[in-house]
This record gives sequence, C-alpha cells and structure tokens, in this order.
Amino acid sequence: MATQTEIRTLLECHVVGCDGEPLGRVGQVYLNDHTGRAEWVTVRGGFLGMRQTFVPLAGSHRTAGEIVLAFDGEKVRTAPGVAVDGLLTAPEEVALYRHYGLGPAVPAPRTGRHDRLGLDI
Repeated sequence: MATQTEIRTLLECHVVGCDGEPLGRVGQVYLNDHTGRAEWVTVRGGFLGMRQTFVPLAGSHRTAGEIVLAFDGEKVRTAPGVAVDGLLTAPEEVALYRHYGLGPAVPAPRTGRHDRLGLDI
C-alpha cells in the first residue's frame, strides 16, 4: 500500500515522456482499489496546467523529482479525455487501458468508493 509520504513524493514530480519530452507535473495520484498501490497519475499540462491527462505508472521509472513514462508525448496527448472528478469508472479505465495497450481488458469490479487520493496540488 502506498504511504502518504510516497504519494506526496509523486505529487512533487515532473512527468517526462520516454522520448524525453516534458509533459507537465503530477496533478493527482490514483490508487488501485485492491492493492492500494499508485497505478495512475494525472499530468497537468496545457495553459496554466488546466488540462489533466491520465497516464499509467506501469513501466515508468523515477529519478530525482521526475517520472519518466513508458510512453511518448504523442501517446499521452491523444489519451481519452476522462474527467478528474475523484472516481475512475470501469468504462473509463477500460478505454485508458486500451489506449495505452495495457491489460487487463476488463478491470476488476469496482468497490464503489473513490480511488483518488485527496491530495491535489
């Protein structure tokens, strides 16, 4: 399970594509309902960081103050638009998994509770 300290550390990171393109800063951290581990983050980008895009942490690695994704900037920019409202629904999650070419094709059943940690920057 992710600790508050681990999550706060993620919230302080810049996000970079695997192609070296700077994409923005972490906006929010989403945890897996079953494992409690950080699975997705949103990347704040665009004008004044108003746009947030979901990106998976699968395959990424962290360096000092930076998360380098397993995906390039183009893949992140073309991700499905998903509202950052505290709950990632099963259909939204399926669309994101498909976009990024990740499994599972169908996510585990949701518990109905919010999976976003309430730590916005």
